[in-house]
Amino acid sequence: MLIDIRDFLRSRRVSTLHELSTHFKTSPDAMRGMLLHWQRKGKVYQENSGCNKGCSSCSPEQLEVYRWENKEGDIPLCSLD
Repeated sequence: MLIDIRDFLRSRRVSTLHELSTHFKTSPDAMRGMLLHWQRKGKVYQENSGCNKGCSSCSPEQLEVYRWENKEGDIPLCSLD
């Protein structure tokens, strides 16, 4: 599933925790754990959502935004489909 998450984030570049959890049919806490793997490798960064409305109507999962970082010099891995 880690490779699937990598591919999903690479194609979208930015995604919320809610989008990731919904797409992969997993809980937000489980998804955070899997995203942590890519964060430790320096591939995924958590960003601020930029929502400053103060209405508190958004769920925390919708405000947690993750960005895939493609650095020059990365060696792409082949898919073994």
